[in-house]
Amino acid sequence: MLETGFEDRRDAGRQLAERLARHGELTDPVVLALPRGGVPVGYEVARALDAPLAPFLVRKLGVPNYEELAMGAIAAGGIRVLDDDLIERIGVPSEAVDRVVLRETQELERRQAEYDGKYAPPTMRGRTAILVDDGIATGASIRAAIEALRVDQPAAIVVAVPVAATDTAEALRRTVEAVVCVVETPYLDAVGAWYRDFRQTTDAEVLALLAEARESSSQKSGAP
Repeated sequence: MLETGFEDRRDAGRQLAERLARHGELTDPVVLALPRGGVPVGYEVARALDAPLAPFLVRKLGVPNYEELAMGAIAAGGIRVLDDDLIERIGVPSEAVDRVVLRETQELERRQAEYDGKYAPPTMRGRTAILVDDGIATGASIRAAIEALRVDQPAAIVVAVPVAATDTAEALRRTVEAVVCVVETPYLDAVGAWYRDFRQTTDAEVLALLAEARESSSQKSGAP
């Protein structure tokens, strides 16, 4: 690993897969990656664990004019998680929150049409769900994903990320079966600071990785 973090998301995914391999047995795992940035990470994890890969759609609600800071998140099924303390502390008006929610809901619906029509997650009941992103600062997106995922009654939920804020990781450990990180740090202003290459992942790259993962899985299972 680089002294300052990871080369790129694929490198981070390979390192994260090594941590997960040491974590112990994972019952019938499915890697659920948060698009877009979580998909390159999740691709490497799924390949290493020989597990299926699917997108799990969540949208961060960024604070207006400071989008890196999450004031909440939304997920499919009408799930909405808001950090009311943060919203009150920095004084985000309710109408501004509503505008962000509307914009991100539209983007969520667009991505559902783009990804889910071809790559919908399998039934998770009785399986281990491995939620993957490229990093966690406040944890708003992951918390929304956890809440949405519980509806499917997985046997276990494992949050797996290359880098996470220590306080957030500890809080998440009280809500899921496990949180696996390569790096936990008390100071995480921006996830991108831990990557040498943190260029935005495109829809085309996401779809290419999902297609490659599906083809690999089909070949191993002997499916036509």
